[in-house]
Parts: sequence; structure tokens; C-alpha cells
Amino acid sequence: MRITAAADGSALGNPGPMGWAWYIDDERWAAGGSPHGTNNQGELQAVLELLRATADAGVALLIECDSRYVIDSVTKWMPGWKRKGWRKADGRPVLNRELLQGIDEAMQGRDVVFSWVKGHAGHPLNEAADERANAAAQAFQRRAEPNRGPGFAADPVEGVSGGAVVAPEPPAASGPSASAAPAPTAVDEALWGADDELALFAAPEEEMVELRLLLAPDELARLRARAASWGISPEDALRRLI
Repeated sequence: MRITAAADGSALGNPGPMGWAWYIDDERWAAGGSPHGTNNQGELQAVLELLRATADAGVALLIECDSRYVIDSVTKWMPGWKRKGWRKADGRPVLNRELLQGIDEAMQGRDVVFSWVKGHAGHPLNEAADERANAAAQAFQRRAEPNRGPGFAADPVEGVSGGAVVAPEPPAASGPSASAAPAPTAVDEALWGADDELALFAAPEEEMVELRLLLAPDELARLRARAASWGISPEDALRRLI
């Protein structure tokens, strides 16, 4: 299972009123900010808040960012900065050290991957995060309370949305007893194993599994549109969603 989320920041004037936001879906997102900050600080704060919010989810996390600064800081430069006592190659202190240290600590022991996406290019999660970060920045500019969102809540047994795999419910029995349930079809028997275990996904992890599904025309159109916005094939888009 994996959560796919976007993290974004916004600063009006840069520096100026600052907002941050992370977004998984309409039921799982959060936003905040401060009266004064930079775009980079908003971007880093969004990542840190996302890591903190999902700390107990127990699944891998894919973070989509439109900030090269954030991704390079965390995945390329941070190990060297730590060795040098959080100083850059020229000896000067690393900017936004407190936020970077928080991210470093929050990533320990977790499966976290970063993916760069082009901002303002139609990526659904990125657009949603950007809209909420900008709204938070505008709220601080007005000296108003921003919409902080519902936050994150997920039962790891049931799964999480926003790109994570969620196992379907087994076929329900009908009538007063299980014996009244309809006889399983060939598809049911291939999908559901003994004791309603999901046999399709019980194969060893190192083996390839063929998965076929039927899509309605509107579902296929949405998949193709999302794939086009990401610049990848529909097949790769489906893999990315999984």
C-alpha cells in the first residue's frame, strides 16, 4: 500500500504572508501558514506537516512536489549538510535548518519517495495543494483564520485513499444465512481464495501478477486525461495510482 500526496507552499510577496498545504483527497488534506515567510519555507513546512500527519499510517508515502529546492535538499544535499554540521560547501549555515532537521527526523524508518511535478500544469493533486496553500496565505494577509482542512485519518486495516491500494470487500451473503448467498462465479473463484482471502494479491511479491479490469467509457476517459496531464501512458498512470 502507498499514499500519494502533494505538498505545496505559497508566499505572497516572497517573503510575505505564507501558506502551506498537503493534499491526498478531499477527505484528507491540511493547510496552514504564518504572517511572514518565504515560498521555500512554505514548501518545506508542507512536507514536514504531511510526514507528521501520516506518521502512524504504516504505509509507504509518495510526495509530489513542484519545488526542485525541496527535493534536492532532502534527497541530494542533506547528507552532506549533516556531515558538515548543517553548513554548506562554502561554510555558510544552511537556510531553513530547523524545517530540514524536522523532515530528516520524520523520515527516519519510513518508506518515503519524492516525485517532481511541474507546477500549474494540471496535475490534480498539485493543483489542489497549491489552491489550499494560496488560500491560507491570503487568509494570513487578511489577518483571518485559514481553512486548516480535515487533516488525516485512516484505518491501516481498511486502507487509505489518494493512490493507496484498497482491497475490495468480499462478496456479501444475501438473505438470512450465508447459505442463501449466490453461487460464486469463475471470476469470483479466481479473485477470492479460501476463507475469502484475496487470492489475486496473495502471490509472492517477486512474481508478476496480471490484473484485468473493465472500465466504463467515462472512467477510461478520466484515466487517459490524467495520464496525459502527467505525460505518461494510461498503463503507467494506473501503476502510479496503485
